[in-house]
Amino acid sequence: MIREGDPYRLRADGVHWRRIDGEVVALNGRRSTYVAANPAGSLLWQALADGATRSELADRLVRAFGIDRGRAAADVDTYLAQLRAEDLLEP
Repeated sequence: MIREGDPYRLRADGVHWRRIDGEVVALNGRRSTYVAANPAGSLLWQALADGATRSELADRLVRAFGIDRGRAAADVDTYLAQLRAEDLLEP
């Protein structure tokens, strides 16, 4: 379980991805599924490749897209839940 302030990371094994025209295209080798991320998702994906806290992810959305902090935090939570459901985050 992730505690507040702990970094989230993309799973290192079995995930192959590239950034193409500002978007991320990925293959989840464990599930043989294809994943694509829009510009906002790609921004978060890149941060997760290096490891980032929930707060850092929300800060990136606020800076990049000028949205309010509450919306950014909610968007981050939704995105993290989607990645978790696809088994793309480190446990």
